[in-house]
Amino acid sequence: MTDPITAPGAVPDSVVAPGTGPITESVAAPGTGSDHEPIKEPAHGEPALGARADGPPPLAAGLTFHGPLSEARAARIVARLAATSPGTVLDIGCGRGELLLRVLAAAPGAHGVGIDINADDLALGRRLAAERGLAERVEYASESARGTGRGPADTVLCLGSSHALLDPDLPHDPAAALRELRRLVRPGGRVLLGEGFWERTPDDTELARMWPGAQAADHVPLDVLVDLAVEAGFRPAWIETATREEWEEFESGYRHATELWLAAHPGHPLAPQTRDRVDRQRSAWLGYRKLFGIAYLTLVPVD
Repeated sequence: MTDPITAPGAVPDSVVAPGTGPITESVAAPGTGSDHEPIKEPAHGEPALGARADGPPPLAAGLTFHGPLSEARAARIVARLAATSPGTVLDIGCGRGELLLRVLAAAPGAHGVGIDINADDLALGRRLAAERGLAERVEYASESARGTGRGPADTVLCLGSSHALLDPDLPHDPAAALRELRRLVRPGGRVLLGEGFWERTPDDTELARMWPGAQAADHVPLDVLVDLAVEAGFRPAWIETATREEWEEFESGYRHATELWLAAHPGHPLAPQTRDRVDRQRSAWLGYRKLFGIAYLTLVPVD
């Protein structure tokens, strides 16, 4: 989430999508940028909502994480990961790498690499790293994570970004993503996976209210996801899921500044397209609310 749960395998960006893209901020599923989930960034060819100086603020303005991840949960996760004294940290689909930077700050001897293909997010991450005195200990790499040779690392973060490990032309395959994560982590290390799952498998009517093209096969139930992790060579050291409060804080926060702008500028030239995009995103969330969840799995590789 790792910036936001947004494509299959990603996690909200508003989150991310199957599997849901980076929670690291950005937690993807809904919101991961996947064709299987609510895409909350401008579609190809569409202008950014805040392209004009007097235009609306961008969606997700002010959010720390692009996914349903509270400060309290993030702090607990960082403490658990830092307690293993990692020397290297790899963040798949890092976005700005908020969680990566927090792990590095909590593990003074660690060096990190964040991989993403979004140049704006990477630039923001580098700026944040410099502001926090971490620029010498982190690299933001503009490259695909598919087949990456950046591992193995002591700690691997993949929040809403498992789709980045896979062939984009094939259906999302969490089992294949987990096998890749197993390849990328050192013996005795940790993987933090933020992945979407069905709290209850939706029927066709419910699917029609979600992101365009949503299918029941986009995700699996939580018990199946955990079993896939075990089959890939992990032990699930910690299993937790985003709470309803975390979801509502994230989803409402995703649109909040834009909704306020719409209320104050109903006649602005950009208001119609902004309103349409925001309304579509909100409707999709209300469609998958209580059906789609985000799991945060702390996984330990079996020797």
